[in-house]
Amino acid sequence: MLTTPLSLSHLGRSVMAVPPLARHLDRSLSEAGNGRVIRHLEAGGVSLLLYGGNANFYHLPLSEYDTALAMLAQLAGPDSLVVPSAGPSYGLLLEHARVIRQHRFPTVMVLPQQGITTSAGVANGIRDFVAAAGVPALVYVKNDGYIDPEEIAALDKEGLVSAVKYAVVRRDTADDPYLRKLVTMVDARKIISGIGEQPATVHVRDFGLSGFTSGCVCVAPKLSQAMLAAVREQDWGEAERIRAIFAPLEDLRNAINPIRVLHQAVESAGIADTGPLLPLLSNVDEKHVPAIAAAAQALFAANASAH
Repeated sequence: MLTTPLSLSHLGRSVMAVPPLARHLDRSLSEAGNGRVIRHLEAGGVSLLLYGGNANFYHLPLSEYDTALAMLAQLAGPDSLVVPSAGPSYGLLLEHARVIRQHRFPTVMVLPQQGITTSAGVANGIRDFVAAAGVPALVYVKNDGYIDPEEIAALDKEGLVSAVKYAVVRRDTADDPYLRKLVTMVDARKIISGIGEQPATVHVRDFGLSGFTSGCVCVAPKLSQAMLAAVREQDWGEAERIRAIFAPLEDLRNAINPIRVLHQAVESAGIADTGPLLPLLSNVDEKHVPAIAAAAQALFAANASAH
């Protein structure tokens, strides 16, 4: 595992994959399954691995946290930078910080807590977490009202922010006053489009973001890396061509549930047995599996033929 700080150059050369967390049927962590997912990503050129929502870190038992972090650090290749998540509640942030201090992760994403928060309170929670963990935070903006751009800018000036994952869904991606303001206050190159391939072109082209996170990259890493290269080179036609290949699986994720569909898609594509999702989530209904399998296998085949 790479232990050097997360850099702008790293954000520009690798999609930030957001993989599922594979488990055995008894819900214990599957080292073999997670290893297969990581090796598939690394073989496709991906070297940023973010374990957050798709890995269901929201519901990870505290008793399993150290084991999960140690497993991921051991499985990742020497050039792969692993970003685990902490939180989302303030209490868990502090408990997780004590564990993180025992490892060598260069940054950790703070999961967004919904409700019973204020912008200033979130910023202070991040300050306390960074002080306790000893590493900068990757700030995850998922909903309006969670944290104001001014608060993120202040944290950044204090040296507490490694990057920002921006994942607020808009009806029109190009019409985003919050993001427009944020990029005037924080270096846009430190902000990552956080909603997969679909809005990534607009985020990079119109707002100057450095790259994007992706769940479907776990199925098609070479294709996702090719799309990152296209948007970085401002080849918008090629980026749109590749984006359309991801659309069928992404449409299913949006229609059913992003985390649950990706969990099934990785297994249906034959990459790894992902097993049961940890409650409070559950695996997709059997009636959805054929459509997910068809989309995942088509995307996997397209990745295999990519150059």
